[in-house]
Amino acid sequence: MPSEKPVASANGTDEADLAKAFQELARGEQTASALEDQLTNMEARIEELLARAEEEQQDAASGERQESGPRDGSHETRTDTHEPKCVEMNAATKK
Repeated sequence: MPSEKPVASANGTDEADLAKAFQELARGEQTASALEDQLTNMEARIEELLARAEEEQQDAASGERQESGPRDGSHETRTDTHEPKCVEMNAATKK
């Protein structure tokens, strides 16, 4: 008659312990897979946020350049149309 007790294997562990170990291993693999999925989603979200931040930084930098214009003065318009005072003084002293 077959025994209902687990049979000991050659290395001293029985089938019940081995079955339990495989169940725990399977549960651990499921947990690891779920964690990998979560990390993949988090990584995608971080990359999306970084791309958006870089885009906003570039937009802000180009906006500053447009507002300030070139700094070399090549496109400045001069608004003062008055003659320099030294020319007026020279004209007054020559009379």
